[in-house]
Amino acid sequence: MHSGRRGVNEKTEQGVGAAKTFGMMLRFYRERAKLSQEAVGKATGYSKSQVAMIERGLRHPKGEFVPIVDPLLGAQGALLKLAEQVVTSGVAAWFEDYLEEEKKAVGIHKYDCHLIPGLLQTHEYARAVFHSAVPPMEDDDIDVHVAARIKRQELFFRKPAPLVTFVLEQSALTKPLGGPEVLRKNLLHVREYADLRNVSIQVMPGGQWTHAGLSGSFTVLETNEHRGRLIYVEGQVGRYFVTEPPDVAVVAARYSELRAQSLTPEDSARLIEKMAQEL
Repeated sequence: MHSGRRGVNEKTEQGVGAAKTFGMMLRFYRERAKLSQEAVGKATGYSKSQVAMIERGLRHPKGEFVPIVDPLLGAQGALLKLAEQVVTSGVAAWFEDYLEEEKKAVGIHKYDCHLIPGLLQTHEYARAVFHSAVPPMEDDDIDVHVAARIKRQELFFRKPAPLVTFVLEQSALTKPLGGPEVLRKNLLHVREYADLRNVSIQVMPGGQWTHAGLSGSFTVLETNEHRGRLIYVEGQVGRYFVTEPPDVAVVAARYSELRAQSLTPEDSARLIEKMAQEL
């Protein structure tokens, strides 16, 4: 793509994910049956917007949705069969493309300016993050998402182990999501991970006069498929991979500058300990 952005809801080299395939076929059968998204929603107990999200691959079908909608749309079991392939992974359907790349990465480098990143979150902190979602998430969905987020942390210990580095804003480490005690425990958790040989954690102090990360959070993935690096960026309403070499080089250079502007890993560890003690 000329723009260098590979949208996570587009067909990628890894193929369309199961949730996206199901969504496309749901739309096909719905339009063939000449039913609106609103009509499907009324029949299944879903809202029109929820049906739209399923069709775009942004939400997994749950409960009795598929058993109801398959005969309703005359799919003759096709949607039931496809639904078996939709993995209820505990992550948003749009995030599955990123996870496919993360699983293969030999290096993962993250800059976060809003909160402690998912790879470093405790159960309690992750739960507080999902409780903050707007619109609100269902309680059972939160349980599944928290479990999936914690399971992702197994990547630190896989063999061969990837190199994982973080640059975290000091302000992100002071945001008391879930309350001061939840934050304190997560700071100590971050401090423990900093001792892993394949992990480097640096804190960007709040008093910086110059800052290379003003455009927001991002992740640099080093791939093992001789394709070099990918940049992953999330926004309010869009998520995409940056793949064009000139754009990748610019963002990678910003990450290098962020590391140079941040405290050393040793000083960062001492600061994190101090912040935990003061809570």
